[in-house]
Amino acid sequence: MAELLDSSAPEVRGITLDAGGIPVSGLVAETWPRPPRAVVVAVHGGGMRAGYFDSRSRPGLSLLTLGAELGYTVLAVDRPGYGRSAPCLPEGQTLQEQAVTLHAALADFAATHDTGAGFFMVAHSNGGKLALAAAAHERGDTLLGLDVSGLGNRFAVYPHQLPGAAGHGEWRRHWGALRLYPPDAFRLGRELLSPVPASEVAEGPLWPELYPGIAARVRVPVRFTFAEQEQWWRFDEEAVAALRHPLAAPKVLVDHQPNAGHNISLGWAARTYHLRALAFLEECLLAHDAALPEARHGSAERRAAAGLECVSSPV
Repeated sequence: MAELLDSSAPEVRGITLDAGGIPVSGLVAETWPRPPRAVVVAVHGGGMRAGYFDSRSRPGLSLLTLGAELGYTVLAVDRPGYGRSAPCLPEGQTLQEQAVTLHAALADFAATHDTGAGFFMVAHSNGGKLALAAAAHERGDTLLGLDVSGLGNRFAVYPHQLPGAAGHGEWRRHWGALRLYPPDAFRLGRELLSPVPASEVAEGPLWPELYPGIAARVRVPVRFTFAEQEQWWRFDEEAVAALRHPLAAPKVLVDHQPNAGHNISLGWAARTYHLRALAFLEECLLAHDAALPEARHGSAERRAAAGLECVSSPV
């Protein structure tokens, strides 16, 4: 069956960024010739690639095309150890190392692209760990906020059931009920699969211990989304309280996405979830615009210090 494409949708093209000598590949959709309101940085989960956020199983499900249609540049990156960085990072990187690499890649993007109000991260599963680590980094408060799906801090499985070097874990836990996905999602999803780097495998079971220290340094707004059929993470009242408690973020939301499994952005619910994520970005932009003048000035100084002041030149 041919891939379903919308000929009127914004162009999605490949891109490679220089992260201090490490090539970071990915996909980008832009608003050119209009300047973007902001840049949405999409960060995939374990064993996937940047194309996770560019579902072509049905028109309208891609975050890249939707975001560009709504006035945002969307940059979906292959995390360190995936894509073009895999040959030079055969073992991958730790979360802290990934955060440094990601910030370097974003600085390279900002050097040649208009970034509007700045960077906002939409991240899935293990990519959510990186988004949180990037927000906890010394450059983290230059971000507008984070929207994370498919990630908690209390496992709903035993450690030996987690995806690892031997495979992607229990297959059905990634998906939930098959009715939640267009038929083409599984065929096209196979093309996105990638080996999980050894460093990521080793750190995976440690996330509940790593999370409090990372969360305590996150000082930008955060929204978590749990799919109705999320099967890797607990999202009961006690688990959600434990997720919220360590965060130093000024705003924390925890939402639930009906009619969805763990891989929300590959399912029928993708458009609904992406619209909700972009609505959260709009809330972050509104809070920035309505902030007291001294707060806005401080934010501009932090952006300049991080080398993230936007430029207006096209690609």
